[in-house]
Amino acid sequence: MENTCSDDTAAIDRLIAQRLKSLRNERGWSLDELARRSNVSRATLSRLENAEVSPTASVLGKLCASYGLTMSRLMRMVEDDFAPLVRRKAQPVWVDAEIGFRRRSVSPPAKTLGAEVLECDLEAGTRIAYDHPPRHGLEHHLLLIEGQLQVTVDEQTFDLQPGDCLRYQLFGPSAFATPEQSKARYVLFIL
Repeated sequence: MENTCSDDTAAIDRLIAQRLKSLRNERGWSLDELARRSNVSRATLSRLENAEVSPTASVLGKLCASYGLTMSRLMRMVEDDFAPLVRRKAQPVWVDAEIGFRRRSVSPPAKTLGAEVLECDLEAGTRIAYDHPPRHGLEHHLLLIEGQLQVTVDEQTFDLQPGDCLRYQLFGPSAFATPEQSKARYVLFIL
């Protein structure tokens, strides 16, 4: 795994905090209203918007579902303008160190392009669950590169091995899990 500089992480957290606050304000929602819509406590929302804590993948997933955004689109909103070529060293990496999840925006979304590509690493014995899709009917193509990964989509579970590709649309809850003995590296194409 690549190390990310704590200064870079703090800077990204501040940008995410600013964007989350502006998204809430654009909709005219109070913290209480967003807490109700996202099932994230008001206190946590306040601390996130003030960049007092780093967001977890689970919390960002809930907030993105409330706003109707993919997590990558939220991340794109805190970054610079669209560039057709994205060198590896310039691809933004976001880490949820608390659970062992790392995602690289290989091909971040842009205003004029709808698809995006993510490279994800999930540590062994890790589970990430999302209660709601960021957008109803969002299409995913997940290619497992190495390790083992169990993906649950709308109550159907798939056990993936390297080279397997799982194609699905999100209409309900989803979860990604690795067994205790194996991490997973996968590429996720979002349309």
